[in-house]
Amino acid sequence: MTNTESMPSVPEPSGLRPTRQRTAVAEALTRTGDFRSAQEIHDLVARTGEKVGLATVYRTLAALAEAGVVDVLRTEEGESLYRQCVATHHHHHLVCRDCGATVEIEGPAVETWAAAVAREHGYTAISHELELFGTCPRCAGA
Repeated sequence: MTNTESMPSVPEPSGLRPTRQRTAVAEALTRTGDFRSAQEIHDLVARTGEKVGLATVYRTLAALAEAGVVDVLRTEEGESLYRQCVATHHHHHLVCRDCGATVEIEGPAVETWAAAVAREHGYTAISHELELFGTCPRCAGA
């Protein structure tokens, strides 16, 4: 059994055929548990000897994010980072600015506030994203 056979793979969203390139990107996401840029994921794929273009990595990540299989985190600098989604429900992230450690958090007060603001202004079908950035206990103690 190879290493990739023993690891769970990122589920393919319906409507996307499992191409060699998509499988390679999904396996790279499975091997890393933290958020990575598309370039870093491309580099991980390349290290396995798989030939996948950077544009294909971006398209694959966008499709997986759209399907809810991949979390997308936008850093304070505006860069998009990706990782295999751990939670199966809507959530937010608390991210260490120094080491990138990430905690998935629930935000019931945020959800209530967003729904109230939408109602107040007559909006429906709202969505939102919230990322919190700080310094984790390990980095704060360093």
